[in-house]
Amino acid sequence: MRCALCDDKECYQGKDCTDIKERVLAEGKTEGLKIMRAAAKLESRHYMKLTRLEELITFCKDMGYETLGIAFCIGLENEARMLHEILEKDFDVYSICCKVYGIDREDLNSEKIKNNRYEAMCNPIGQSMNLNEKDTDLNIICGLCLGHDTLFTKYSEAPVMMFIVKDGVLAHNPAGAIYSEYYRRKFGMEK
Repeated sequence: MRCALCDDKECYQGKDCTDIKERVLAEGKTEGLKIMRAAAKLESRHYMKLTRLEELITFCKDMGYETLGIAFCIGLENEARMLHEILEKDFDVYSICCKVYGIDREDLNSEKIKNNRYEAMCNPIGQSMNLNEKDTDLNIICGLCLGHDTLFTKYSEAPVMMFIVKDGVLAHNPAGAIYSEYYRRKFGMEK
């Protein structure tokens, strides 16, 4: 599939370019379809009306979620604290920092940011394991590094949603590189 390059997007009008549609519908009562229905309801009722945070709260309530996990980067600890405090008004919330268990980068022969000092590495697998033990209904990523977000998602037993995508250059707005004429030129994408 190369949908991003398709000019027609006939799927928007019901065309199925694959044989997957029937297999998806055959899943019936799986959690995946329950999530799809809740997301469709959210979109139809609240699109362009709620912030992502408001959407998250509404979605979790619609899904009947009670226990949420937040996996966050230490660099976004203030944002994670605010998110935790807002969500705990309606849910049981656990939050876990990327440096959990304090594993030294040297233990994995990993490059350090600054040499000649102890440096705990990010531990997305440990974050997942910890939240798995809490039996969370949904885990929320708050600014994990690229690659660490991938590992966290892979090892999480609960569904995962992205709240903040880390981009230290563009104020955590990676789409800015696509919107900016400067970055489009940098990537060889003239108008």
